[in-house]
Amino acid sequence: MTTTSSLITTLPGRAYTDPEIFAEEQAKIFESLWFCAVRSGDLPGPGAFRTVQVGRESVIVVRGRDGLLRAFLNVCRHRGARLCREESGEVRRTIRCAYHAWSYDLDGRLAAAPNLARMPDIDRVQYGLVPVHLREWLGYAWVCLAAEPPSFEESVTYAATERLGDPAAIEHYHVDRLALGRRIVYDVQANWKLLVENFMECYHCATIHPELTAVLPEFAGGYAAQYYVGHGAEFAERAEGFTVDGSAGFGRLPDVSEDQDRRYYAITVKPQVFVNLVPDHVILHRMFPMAADRTVVECDWLYHPDVVDSGADLTLSVELFHRVNEQDFDACERTQPGMSSRAYREGGVLVPSEHHIAQFHQWVNQRLRG
Repeated sequence: MTTTSSLITTLPGRAYTDPEIFAEEQAKIFESLWFCAVRSGDLPGPGAFRTVQVGRESVIVVRGRDGLLRAFLNVCRHRGARLCREESGEVRRTIRCAYHAWSYDLDGRLAAAPNLARMPDIDRVQYGLVPVHLREWLGYAWVCLAAEPPSFEESVTYAATERLGDPAAIEHYHVDRLALGRRIVYDVQANWKLLVENFMECYHCATIHPELTAVLPEFAGGYAAQYYVGHGAEFAERAEGFTVDGSAGFGRLPDVSEDQDRRYYAITVKPQVFVNLVPDHVILHRMFPMAADRTVVECDWLYHPDVVDSGADLTLSVELFHRVNEQDFDACERTQPGMSSRAYREGGVLVPSEHHIAQFHQWVNQRLRG
């Protein structure tokens, strides 16, 4: 790796505070790209649904009677009422509008509506729910609102290959077969880009992450694992596992290779997913940008099903990254007010160990221009 001693300019402060810029990001990023919406296992049976905010749209993800997941805009085709106001739940037979009782099958077709029985020629598909593209990967449902979505392989799964250097590397963790051990939701009063930037670098690690650098001592040097293709930060010699006190965790996931053992890998899947891989579990963050200065983050800790089914105490395992999350999000909230200061009007700077963040800034600018 070669570096220069130059300081690179960041995005200007208004990029993190201006509601108009945020609205443009909603349209050109979150409503145009693949968005990780819900864990597939959260919708176990027919009729189970969850509503998620994707850009400016509310989307319903529902399990059909055929066992497949589908996604639709959460809007009745009659007069535009919101169909599901709850964040999650289960419908018995149909998705029914509480306003005029229009009802939709779980595949989105219009099932019934008062007075329409005498209109047999009504096209039940044309007046059905507006579908949203959906793909499943890593055990999660990813949706895309674009009429013609970008290639899922090139824009989503390639992020793992680009980071790990091997398309098969992430498959060793069998993330889609893991069980949910813990979920914590964080409401962060900061712009979503600050969270991405924070996750991508480790210049701050020695300052605010004592527990993390005790387990991953190389992070104290300021270079994040994501700076290098294929590199995983090695556990400290004294660390038996990826836990808050360095004590042993759980058995290595069955297909994790010897090369991946005792190492931590981090992947950013733009625009809103962070994947953290360690030998015995996986931590996956999903960001839901709600406003220019507010981002909700759902963080899942995923383990081998035998570990979860056994009732094992996950506390020490979960606590390490929970502390990292709290430390990171506090730093982002500390940064957000500065984005409005005249001192940051032209932006700040990136030191050499943060230069890869400039690529993220270029990506954002390209999306907004294009």
